[in-house]
Amino acid sequence: AMAEGPPRGRTPSPGPGGAPGPPSPRTAAPPNPPAAASKWVRLNVGGTYFVSTRQTLCREPKSFLCRLCCQDGPELGSDKDETGAYLIDRDPTYFGPILNYLRHGKLIINKELAEEGVLEEAEFYNIASLVRLVKERIRDNENRTSQGPVKHVYRVLQCQEEELTQMVSTMSDGWKFEQLISIGSSYNYGNEDQAEFLCVVSRELNNSTNGIVKEPSEKAKILQERGSRM
Repeated sequence: AMAEGPPRGRTPSPGPGGAPGPPSPRTAAPPNPPAAASKWVRLNVGGTYFVSTRQTLCREPKSFLCRLCCQDGPELGSDKDETGAYLIDRDPTYFGPILNYLRHGKLIINKELAEEGVLEEAEFYNIASLVRLVKERIRDNENRTSQGPVKHVYRVLQCQEEELTQMVSTMSDGWKFEQLISIGSSYNYGNEDQAEFLCVVSRELNNSTNGIVKEPSEKAKILQERGSRM
């Protein structure tokens, strides 16, 4: 009778005498995960899921994310949820700019997000280069806010034809000539009519850093007083 061969699908390794031996420990160990599975990391940040690569998360070697995902150790206490995602008890609203910075190295913050919130998260995740960028952004915004928007003050001054030269000569300290409007002859001195004009001037009015409007200079006050007498 023909001897039956080993069951199909199994290839037992021969023992010392040619007999099949027990499977080696290497064969009995669970297979290694595919390279694609180990490349991607799933994060659960405050209940919101984010997916990224280990290469992205380890862009900053000293960051919390690098130590969590690339140097996974018991000292971090890296808990995972039922899906295998790393649990991070932080606000997910501000995590988007953090992750995008690690992806492409640029700081992009939506208008509805406060820079202070992104700064808080950058400091928590210990991303020093991002902390510097956010602080610079906050400092620039504060400087623009302290200067305040540029406002223009307009004055309409009435003068006679012979006063035009004097009017132009007094336009200093930031006052700028805008328009000259002829309103005809309102006065008659002897046999000559004196033409009347409306002179429109403007001046930029900047707010100082403490919110107090700067006082105009003496020549500017003269122009304002002439306009107020109209």
